[in-house]
Amino acid sequence: MASVDRELKDKIPTFESTGAAEAGVGNWSSAASTLSLIKGGRDAMLIVITAIVIFGGLELTLRLFQVPVYIAPTPSQVITALITDFQYIGPHIGYTLIELLTGFAIGASIGFVLAALITQFPLVEKIVAPYILLLVTTPMLALVPLLILKFGFGFTPRIIAVALASGPMVMINAATGFRRTDLAKIALARSFGASTLQIFLKIRIPMAMPMVIVGLMIGSIFGLLTAVGAEMVGGSFGLGNRLTYYSSLIQMPQFFACILVLAMIGISIYVFFYWLGKKWAGWEA
Repeated sequence: MASVDRELKDKIPTFESTGAAEAGVGNWSSAASTLSLIKGGRDAMLIVITAIVIFGGLELTLRLFQVPVYIAPTPSQVITALITDFQYIGPHIGYTLIELLTGFAIGASIGFVLAALITQFPLVEKIVAPYILLLVTTPMLALVPLLILKFGFGFTPRIIAVALASGPMVMINAATGFRRTDLAKIALARSFGASTLQIFLKIRIPMAMPMVIVGLMIGSIFGLLTAVGAEMVGGSFGLGNRLTYYSSLIQMPQFFACILVLAMIGISIYVFFYWLGKKWAGWEA
């Protein structure tokens, strides 16, 4: 018997440690993290290369064909104008952000409250729905001259326009999220004696959070566009006013520098709400 065991031992290979890396959970996890790091670095490199190709190609094309600056400035001229004239553009960024944040906070708050009311009380929806439809289908920029006549050229008409533009977007998306709540969860909560307010706070709001965040994102973007449009209609401050000013003087590098700033604000809004969605509504994935 001992000889048979000895023969089997000679024939069956044994996987003993020979100084090489052992296969285990720790090694697999480190390998996976290294692979994801490589993949993330590769994606970042592709993004950077694509940006270099696009903007470098645009720079070379405009210089090669000698396109006048007043028609289309090169990317380098836009960046130079943003740096050299930032002392004139910078303060107007703050004015636009004040209008956007204040108007969006007012509109989003009212929109969220209305969404809660129309989903809990059908009569309120019948009363409010026509006016919400009117706000959604009416461009708020058309009301800006009337608001300026009433409230002057300060912040007030612009903030009202931003609130009117962003509020309905928040309300529509939030109401959609509240209505998509699983009825089985609500029935289970009621069977345990939960009140309507408890169901709304503990079930409807968390379940509707993805749609609420989407509504906030869309509302903020609409608010930014409305704020810039209102600044272009009237007033002496804001990035929209700078766009009108630089275009009237045919200073295209400064004009596109303002557009670049607005684009960065829009991208920042998207990134913020994307992070907020991953943090507060990541369970949906």
